[in-house]
Amino acid sequence: LIGTHRLLSKDVGFADLGLVVVDEEQRFGVEHKERLKRIRSTVDVLSLSATPIPRTLHMALVGIRNISSLQTPPMDRRAIASHVCNYNRDIIRSAIIREFNRDGQVYFIHNVVHSIQAIANEIRKIVPEARVIVGHGQMKGNELEAVMRTFVNGQANVLVATNIIESGIDIPRVNTIFINNADRFGLADLHQLRGRVGRSAHRGYCYFLLPNDRPVTLKAAKRLKAIEEFSDLGAGFRIAMRDLEIRGAGNLLGPEQSGNIAAVGYEMYCELLDAAVKRAQGKPDTRLTPVHLELDVQAHIPRHYVVGEQTRIDIYRRIKTCTTTADLDQLRKDIRDAFGKWSEPVERLLELAEIRILAAGWKIKSIILHHPDVVFTVEDLSLVQDLFTDAPGTARIPDSKTIHLRLPTHYLAPPTLLPILRRLLSKQTAIPSAVSMTGLEGA
Repeated sequence: LIGTHRLLSKDVGFADLGLVVVDEEQRFGVEHKERLKRIRSTVDVLSLSATPIPRTLHMALVGIRNISSLQTPPMDRRAIASHVCNYNRDIIRSAIIREFNRDGQVYFIHNVVHSIQAIANEIRKIVPEARVIVGHGQMKGNELEAVMRTFVNGQANVLVATNIIESGIDIPRVNTIFINNADRFGLADLHQLRGRVGRSAHRGYCYFLLPNDRPVTLKAAKRLKAIEEFSDLGAGFRIAMRDLEIRGAGNLLGPEQSGNIAAVGYEMYCELLDAAVKRAQGKPDTRLTPVHLELDVQAHIPRHYVVGEQTRIDIYRRIKTCTTTADLDQLRKDIRDAFGKWSEPVERLLELAEIRILAAGWKIKSIILHHPDVVFTVEDLSLVQDLFTDAPGTARIPDSKTIHLRLPTHYLAPPTLLPILRRLLSKQTAIPSAVSMTGLEGA
């Protein structure tokens, strides 16, 4: 094995390079990885990481790179109990004593070298019975090696260190870690540091300590909320996805590994990117016209019907991505097969989804119930004139973008209104005869 700095030197050449494996990929810059690929134009690259950087993850999700995810944890491995809290001497002492009572050891991460000795002295005061040792990257090689050997051999039971232990350290006896000033770490760093504990059958504990003397930024708060929420085994991929939303996807063709897409969200960003690519290629945009509905109906997935929050979110996402009535029919079948007969709010939700799909085909922008009328906002009046010529009730056109459809009052109740709208937008003429057909009237 050759060190990275030597491998990337201009005087290093390869006779027949076919595969480059990049382990701990999040530690490498784009420039380094591009240099590895330029060594040979046909080289295959395998990148390994518990938390892929936003740029790499985005390239995989949009199909530019292939991705494979391992979800099965090692035997007897347990999820790490994660806590975000302010720096508190009582919490620190009780957690360290608990670890000592089961003959364990403790990491205390403080990523500022000039004050690390002061923090070590603070730990000695909080827990006088602790045997504290200090290690950081500015030590000489033999000195740092002696520190780690002392800790591994159990001669010390608290290691105060910088984030040099982030990877490559596997000490099963260490099952409690404190990360001081956790708001100054990235999501990937926090996940990697947390992974240093809980590497045996014992429960691991991780404490993300926040300062008492300064506020936490909004982005830092989002990172800490994500790292506390995604604490189960195999959560690295979801943490990377949240990191992608917070930091952005970066530049696919340049050196930036992150960018700002948090304002629109990852899915919307992908939709906008796909539309821009199609425009550049001269291809038609196949996205549905967004349709805004306000029809005064209760439409949702009740918790008692689908218990899991993530499952409910996935169903909402599938509803959003349906672009044809065939897609929606398949989703109806899948929901019924998985959860059985649904209640009225679910039926209303699926009916609204079908109305959105049908309305998008007519380039209708919104359908709003404004008693006693149903108000349609359209993109082009000429596209929907045939639709409203045979419409039920009385239709009038106050301007070139708006159509008011007046129905009898008892037809405005959701059980009746939604089927009528579905039939109207499907161009079905089997409308109840009780509704008068007066055609279009000018404003």
